[in-house]
Amino acid sequence: MKQAVTKPSFHEYSELVRTEIDQALLDYTDFSAGCPSRLREAIRHSLMAPGKRLRPLLVLMSAEACGCQRSQAMPAACAVEMIHTYSLIHDDLPAMDDDDMRRGQPSCHVAFGQATAILAGDGLLTYAFEVLAVHLQPPHLAARCCAQLASAAGVTAMVGGQQDDLEATAGAPTTEAQLLRIHDRKTGSMFRVSLRMGATVADACPETLDQLDTYGKKLGLAFQIIDDLLDVQGETQTLGKHAGKDVQQGKLTFPKLFGVDESRRRASELIQASIDAIDGLGEPARHLEALAQYVVERNR
Repeated sequence: MKQAVTKPSFHEYSELVRTEIDQALLDYTDFSAGCPSRLREAIRHSLMAPGKRLRPLLVLMSAEACGCQRSQAMPAACAVEMIHTYSLIHDDLPAMDDDDMRRGQPSCHVAFGQATAILAGDGLLTYAFEVLAVHLQPPHLAARCCAQLASAAGVTAMVGGQQDDLEATAGAPTTEAQLLRIHDRKTGSMFRVSLRMGATVADACPETLDQLDTYGKKLGLAFQIIDDLLDVQGETQTLGKHAGKDVQQGKLTFPKLFGVDESRRRASELIQASIDAIDGLGEPARHLEALAQYVVERNR
């Protein structure tokens, strides 16, 4: 009698894929002798710190859901993690959010000084596009992914969202529409482009791209709501960064605007909506469904 094949759980799958991502990031950041050793150390200090790797996971899961081997999408996954890490390095600077802890260790500017931290962020930002242009094949898909990532990380998306966040913290009038605008651009844009890049590598059809985009938009907002809740209810040791920092800085957050219970209700609704959006993709998208559940249940 033929024995049924047991499929790996989401935890087993995600741990395996995170290991693959980490190895690829190490390989890419070996650099040549031309990179100063202190700059390499600063880049790796932030890039290789223990993290959830949600954005590169989304790239690879999206590619697989569209029928592509995840190895083909690994350059895109690494590129999006480099962009994310650069944004964290710069966000932590005293001129921005002024955080001295990130991913359970000293922030880059605390460990290496502000000047080197700025350069480490600059290096990751530019290197992400080099990785895409050189290592993603075929070239026409690499060009599309470069354009997608540049737009999602730029002044009308992630960078613009950070500017809006700074202005809201400075005491400008705050509304639900403003809060949604900040997080759709600052957080949601990188979730959505991660999924789009994975699907682009797989040469997915427009309908599938639209389904994944809706999933990413709902998931990104849910992630941010949970992040805001963890700042209020979480513990520094678990989070790997200081809890309560948003409250201290007077940031516009979901709990501040709606309260804890309503914020959690909204997050749960968004997670279900994200899962519903990819229902038509069937079995290939099961890991994306599991990841959505992980986002709403996470404690860091």
